[in-house]
Amino acid sequence: MKKVSVIIPAYNEADAIGATLRAIRERLFCHELIVVDDGSEDETAALAKKWADLVITVPRNRGKGAAVQLGWQRANGDVVMLLDGDLRESAAEAEHLLAPVMEDACDMAIAILPSPRQKAGMGLAKGLAHRGIKWLTGFEASAPLSGQRAIRRDLLQKLGKIDKGFGIEVGLTVDALRAGYRIREVPIGFFHRETGNDWRGYSHRGKEFVAIGRTLCTKWWEGKPWLHTP
Repeated sequence: MKKVSVIIPAYNEADAIGATLRAIRERLFCHELIVVDDGSEDETAALAKKWADLVITVPRNRGKGAAVQLGWQRANGDVVMLLDGDLRESAAEAEHLLAPVMEDACDMAIAILPSPRQKAGMGLAKGLAHRGIKWLTGFEASAPLSGQRAIRRDLLQKLGKIDKGFGIEVGLTVDALRAGYRIREVPIGFFHRETGNDWRGYSHRGKEFVAIGRTLCTKWWEGKPWLHTP
């Protein structure tokens, strides 16, 4: 039986982290539940300690990619599941995301979330991620920015370092496909916080767009070794 480690990177998730962790504990069989508190300024870490086996506290916010890297390197499971801290009760659906990896149907399972309840933004970040992944690998990603993933540990060990910030999902997908691993996207009934059509929402999506572009440029460069060989 494969051991499962659940890693949750969290930043200022005091309003949701308790419900998320409780749902995981009640519905998902996992060997360890790890929360990486990425420099939160609220009670995220204190609330997480009630449910998590390990809470790793980072003094300052370093970004999601760095938090995930820190978490999986401390994990002991054969399968590493990455979930966001704001899934609340819908985190219980994680068992359906885990199944394809446990059954060896794929090496990385990526959740396709339901359509947002309200349309926000123009889809530029998602469109860039979709086109970039297809251009670099030929893979048609339906959920290129989904952070809800179940991944074989040996895949993460093979890839080594994870991209930082908002480029983590795109980087993981491109690197896994280039290394020959199998990816499957799975519709899952997860719901989490949606960014709105206000300044904060547009700012978030703008930063995401820039980070995705930076990651895609890096992956293109890495795929052309003759361009940077001394």
